[in-house]
Formats: sequence, structure tokens, C-alpha cells
Amino acid sequence: MVTIPGFEEAIEPPVLPPSPPDALPETETEQIALPTYSIISRPSVGTTGKHIPLLANLFKVAADAIDATFFQYSVTITSEDKRAVESKGLGRKLIDRLHQTYSSELGGKSFAYDGERTLYTVGPLPDDKFEFKVLLEEIFSFPKCSSESPGPDGIPCEENKRTKRSFQSKAFTVEISFAAKIPLQSIALALKGIESYANSQDALRVFDIVLRQRAANRGCLLVRQSFFHDDSRNFIDVGGGVTGVRGFHSSFRLTEGGLSLNMDVSTTMILKPGPVIDFLLTHQNVREPRHIDWAKAKRILKNLRVRATHCNQEFKIAGFSEKPCIQQLFTMKIKSGEDNNMEQTVDLTVYEYFAKHRDIELTSSAYLPCLDVGKPNRPIFLPLELCIFIPLQRYTKALSPAQKASLVEQSRQKPQERIKILTNAIGNSCYEDDAVLAACGISIDKQFTPVDGRVLETPKLKVGKNEDCFPNNGRWNFKKKTLLEPSHIDYWAVVNFSAQCDTSYITRELIKCGMSKGMNIERPYTLIEEDAQTRKFNPVARVEKMFDLLTSKLTKEPKLILCVLPERKNCDIYGPWKRKCLCEAGVVTQCISPLKITDQYLTNVLLKINSKLGGINSLLAIEHSGHLPLIKDTPTMILGMDVSHGSPGQSDIPSIAAVVGSRCWPLISRYRASVRSQSPKVEMIDALFKPLDDGNDDGIIRELLLDFYSSSNGRRPTQIILFRDGVSESQFNQVLNIELNQIIKAYKHIGGVDVDVPKFTVIVAQKNHHTKLFQANALENVPPGTVVDTKVVHPRNYDFYMCAHAGMIGTSRPVHYHVLLDEIGFSPDGLQNLINSLSYVNQRSTTATSIVAPICYAHHAAAQMAQFLNFDDLSERNIPIPELPRLHKNVKTSMFFC
Repeated sequence: MVTIPGFEEAIEPPVLPPSPPDALPETETEQIALPTYSIISRPSVGTTGKHIPLLANLFKVAADAIDATFFQYSVTITSEDKRAVESKGLGRKLIDRLHQTYSSELGGKSFAYDGERTLYTVGPLPDDKFEFKVLLEEIFSFPKCSSESPGPDGIPCEENKRTKRSFQSKAFTVEISFAAKIPLQSIALALKGIESYANSQDALRVFDIVLRQRAANRGCLLVRQSFFHDDSRNFIDVGGGVTGVRGFHSSFRLTEGGLSLNMDVSTTMILKPGPVIDFLLTHQNVREPRHIDWAKAKRILKNLRVRATHCNQEFKIAGFSEKPCIQQLFTMKIKSGEDNNMEQTVDLTVYEYFAKHRDIELTSSAYLPCLDVGKPNRPIFLPLELCIFIPLQRYTKALSPAQKASLVEQSRQKPQERIKILTNAIGNSCYEDDAVLAACGISIDKQFTPVDGRVLETPKLKVGKNEDCFPNNGRWNFKKKTLLEPSHIDYWAVVNFSAQCDTSYITRELIKCGMSKGMNIERPYTLIEEDAQTRKFNPVARVEKMFDLLTSKLTKEPKLILCVLPERKNCDIYGPWKRKCLCEAGVVTQCISPLKITDQYLTNVLLKINSKLGGINSLLAIEHSGHLPLIKDTPTMILGMDVSHGSPGQSDIPSIAAVVGSRCWPLISRYRASVRSQSPKVEMIDALFKPLDDGNDDGIIRELLLDFYSSSNGRRPTQIILFRDGVSESQFNQVLNIELNQIIKAYKHIGGVDVDVPKFTVIVAQKNHHTKLFQANALENVPPGTVVDTKVVHPRNYDFYMCAHAGMIGTSRPVHYHVLLDEIGFSPDGLQNLINSLSYVNQRSTTATSIVAPICYAHHAAAQMAQFLNFDDLSERNIPIPELPRLHKNVKTSMFFC
């Protein structure tokens, strides 16, 4: 057993006694005193780098009525039968009608209504509480159905049956009651530092609600603060029945320069308008309905909304009928007797009903399942050919690689094109005409905000033979260069799942390319081709069969298995193959699916292989010489943390939390990953510290701390730099006082309650924002290394924008870095240069990455290990989320994610 003095923990866990010496008793763990952290203010600004004039897509806002006050009111809407109205669309119509009908009773005030339960006015209404009756006739404009109507199960056609959007009553009760006051002055006071920034957020929220209300009144699709018109000129067909739609993001923000309106081009995905059956054929890429995978179709269509063309009503899809339309029975009541005064119950098929009672001959969907648009115990069946999607309906499932590529290709805009579009948009917005904004004296400048940027010096790299490498415009290559520390591959194998590839040629070229890069690769020991019969098996069976063949050929454990896949993206063999290699066999693997064998392609493959095998492709020159400021003399660990969630339409699949930690201090280019699954859509990582019943810790941080110690000459980190991706501003305090405290608990659990807590620097990186930077005097994107830390940044907090990469396509999006804590004590220049340098250490890349390498690595690790589980099966079977399998001891410290 290897133990660590003052950091007592087993590197390789032995059979432990009942009370292991390396674990604190549970009571002692609970009594650990934890510090309380708060977000720091900006200490100063950076000064290094070449100055460059820039423009930002923020437009200065003036509010003349600084003494104005927003009055907030709670809204409750019910129908005559006391049902609460939940629909935002119906709520907006009712509030609009209320405003028209009772304007004088409401003092002529204009509303900002959020579509749910809150509205705002500038100044008070005449009373604190109101109750109004509101009539809304158009909700019942649907044509009525035949008097011959089905029973409780069947066709949505009886007179007393309404859709989700219709009610049995034309009258609604709207109650309005006073809730709070929000002074507009809170914005000015926050900018001056007199009041907290949080106090101003309520007033900004009202302004944003005004923008949403204006867009809703114009019939736009609202996605948070982005608005999309139903205009085919804005549509981008990406294939598979999915369409991109261009719109605009608009939101008010407080910046160092004052109140601003942030406006940007935005894109979301919608279903291609038209018949449902056409969508299914296109989406599954089949020619005839009989080839449709109905289980897959159900997953895609569930909760989408359709209009039935025979009765012009809207419904939400629940699923499909068990039988085809021509066989699916339901019970129907019909009137009989001479005076139609008797009722008779009959069973008939959906097909018969439409033929006999609706005079509709179903042609294309008679032998297809019906859409079920009812409740679980009360199905309602609609023939597919009578259903069309309602317009502007979001498509929330994940896009395929081909769809993503098509979207990027068609929606990218060069910087000058985006400036022109935004200039036109702000000029045509007419926001000042809004009654609520006008009452606040709001005026919006139509010019982009000029801002001073700085271009940081590009870091120098070290490659093989002690050569210097100087990146140019954020790029470098290995032509006529060798790897800094190349691996030697003496015993390896190749497996081929593709019928297209000549693996002998690939291996020869790979060996030749490796030689030119200083990497000695022997001929593969064995090369195994998958037979045609096995290709018909399911992915897991194909992998198992291949591994059985491989095992029978090998005489010892291979250093590498090169795996040739049949598809480049979304190959269903990838997940099972990686899981087999990394979790069960404990062998490094590299998957390829080459379209064309070029020197550049082979070099990129070798960079990944060398990193996974423990080699080093390049280092920062300052890192290679051991002169990194504030890091070289003090053991410093760098963490990159990310949580990957399913797409918006996959609310029931688990989130994947990944943390990478640096190793081999004082290097900052070598990392190890630890990955866990957790509850869906949960952003805070819950397995950083995970005490077990026996007193041990099975958390992520323990793994990384012990690895740092064992790879850094027995030194424990006394400084930790933490990069956190994907959290919003409202979650910053949770990062500091939940996640950071878990890290401290894990540290003390190993070292003891009396061990000194490391100094922390905590930085959040955000890419999902709408601030763009443009060169004021050039057509190109901003150069790599551009940083902005004045004027358009937070009025008090420590943040800055950085474009470390060269934007070759479209308009560059800078990363928004927020420094929440800096106990280590970096200067602004020192921290910005470190972050810029960390964009040049990604071992799988020969370009500066847009975001620091630790976050890139965490994202790759989460994405790769997420494929170890079949989440479609999990959601269908509705079973608890299983834990991700742990990596085999042979590969757990490798950079498998490269």
C-alpha cells in the first residue's frame, strides 16, 4: 500500500480493515468547517497587448423617467367552470381583451404581461385588487361536428368535446392583485454601486417582458429572449423534415457603460410545416409509409401539436393506436328511432367512421396507425392523412451531424453582413413606440458600442528536437516537425467494421506518417476484417464477436487497437466499442472512418494516438522551461468542469458530469478525466465528494487529487485553478458555495480536517451568450487573442470577453469569462495571458481552441462516455438511471478523451 504523508490515501486501494486509516469518520466529515465565498469585484483592467478598435452589438439605452416605478400585479385567470387557464396564448388574448374593455377602470394604464401570472404597469392602477369578466368569442370559431358522435373513446368530433385550447364557457374571470413595487431608479443606483446589482434585475426583467410581449403580439415564436417570425424568407431547410428559422435576440443589460440593449441574430429549429406523414417519410429517409419505424416515430412526435383538417381543431400528440386505421375499433353512440329519441351504442373502425359519418374516403392512411391525441384512459384517434403540423413549432430533438453541417453552412454570416442585418433590425424595431417603455422615457441609440480591445501576444510552443514553433493566426502544423515526446507502438492491432476501407493501405500510410513525426510504429500484429454475416448483428453483438476474434489472435495485451468504423458520425458501434476497450479490456483505442487519406488527416490521428498513449505533442515554451508565473514554484492543479445535458426534447435522459484535472505538475498540458451520470437537467455536479457508508469517499475529486499527487513527485496541490463551463449568472453562488465546498470536503477527507485548504481561483466560461465583437476598421473577424475588459462588461464584477481562436467561418463568438474568486492573486494581465495560453495546449488540435483546453477535455470526456449507455432504451423502459461504468485501471489515467 502506497501512502501519502500528510495526505494519507491509498493509491491502489487494498483490502481495507473495517476502519480504514485513510478515511475520516462520517461525523468528523460533517463537522469540517467550510469557508463562505462571495463573488469578487474587478480589481483593475489589463494593459498588455496591441490595442485594436472594436464594435460590440450593444446599443446604449437612456431612461429619462428615473423616478418611475413599476407596479407588479399577480394575475389569476379561470373559466366559468373554475378551471385555471394555463395557456400563454389564451392568457395574452384575454389580457388584451381586458385592456380594451376595461381601460377606463384601469386608469388607462398599459400593461407588460408575461403570459402567465404577472403583469406590470408604470405607476399604480386605481385599486390594489380587481376582478373582471372577460368575453372571448373567437376561441369558439371552430366548426361544429356532426350530431352523430362517438362515445368516450374515438374520434374528436362530438359537440360537447373541446380541444385543449377551447373551453366550455365563453366567459372568463380575471383577478388582478397588487404584489410589489420595482423602482426604475434601482438600475441607476446599481450602476453607481449604491445598490446591489441583484436589485436592478427585477427592473431589467420588466423591460425584457415588454420585448417578449411585443414579439408575441406580432405572432412570433418566443424562445426565451429570441423571437422568430413565420416568414419563409427566414427558413433554412436542413433536411429530415427540420427547418432552421432565423430571428433576433433582444435583451436589456447593465454594463460598465450603462444600460444597453443587446441585439443579435438568432436561430432555432422548427418542424417543416405540412402533413405529418410527409415529415415521417423525410425524417426517417424512407420512401413508403410501410417502412416507417413507428417506435422511433412515437419518440419524435410525442407532445407535438397538429391540426385536424376535417374539423380545424388543434391537438397534442400522445402516441399511436395499437392497430391500423382500418382495424382500430372505438365505441360510438348514434341516435335511432323515428324521432331520433333513442341512443344506440355501436363498435366501428376509425376508417368506417370517416367513410360513413364524415364522407371522407381515407386513401393513404387506411393501413397505418392513427395518431392518438387523447388521454391515457381516453384515447382520441386521428388518421395520419388528416393531420398537419401547426406552424412555428419548435423541434427540440438533437440534430444529426448532416443537419448540423447544413445549418452551419446556410446560416453563417460574415462580420460585415451581421453588422448590416443588426443595423437594419435595430432601426426597424420601433421599441421606443411601446407605451410601457415610453412611460419610462426609454430611448435607444442606433449605433454599435465602440470599445477598446487588446490583442494578446501569441504563446510560443515547443515541439520535438527542442524546436520552437510559432503559431500564425492561431494555427500551426507539424510539417517538417516532430512530436515533443513521441510514443513507441510495438504491439498493436487493427479491426475493420467497414466494408469500404483498405486497412492495409491505411496502416502503411500511418506508419510512414508516424516515422516523419518521430513516432516509431511497428507493423500491426494482426488485422481483422468483419465478415458480411456479422454485419447483420446488433452493434453490441458485432463488438463482442470482433473482440472474440481479436483475443484469439493476440498473444499478449496490445498497446493500441485501431478501429475502422463504417460511418464517420453517429456510428452505433462507437459507444459499445469504446466501452469494451476502455472499461472491460483496459486498452487504448483509436476510431477512424477516413473519407480521404491525406497527410493532414493521418497527422491528426497520430496526435490523438500519441496523447492517449501518454506522449506529448507540444508544450508551451514557458511551460517546457518551467517558468509559468505563480505556478512554477507552487504545486498547482487545474480543473475543467462541465455537465452535458440531453437536447431540450430529451428531458428524461441523465446529465453527464465530467471533471478533468491536470497532472505531472508543473505541466499544464496533461490531464486525467473522471465522469459520472446524474439526474437529468441538473447543472450542479453532485459527485465531487461522495461519502460512502463505510466512511470512504467515492467522489470525482478524490480520484483527481490522488492522481495529481502520484504524478507530481509526491506533492499535493496548494493552489487550484477551477474552470467551470455552462453555468448561468444566477448559479455563480452555487458554484462557489456548493461545488467548491464539495471540493474542499474531498481535500480534507484525504488530508485530515486540520490540513490547510488550497488557494482557489474560480473562473466560469460562458459561450452561450449574444455579445459579438467586430473590428471597427476591417472586414475580418477579430484576431486570435482579442480581449475586452471595459465598457461592455459587468458594471462591478470581474469579467472579460476573449476570442482566443481565429474565426474562419461566420462571425466569431468570444468566450465570456467570469472570475468569481482569485485567492491565488493573479494580475488581470497574468490571468488573461494564462487563459489565452490554455487555448494552445489542446493535444488533439493544431489550432487555438475558442475555450480553454481543460473545458474542451471535460466536454469530450462527457460526450464520449455518454455513449456507453443507450439512453433511448432507458427512457422507453422508464427505469432508474444506472451509473456510468468506471474506466479500467490500465487506461483511467490516460487522455482517452483526445
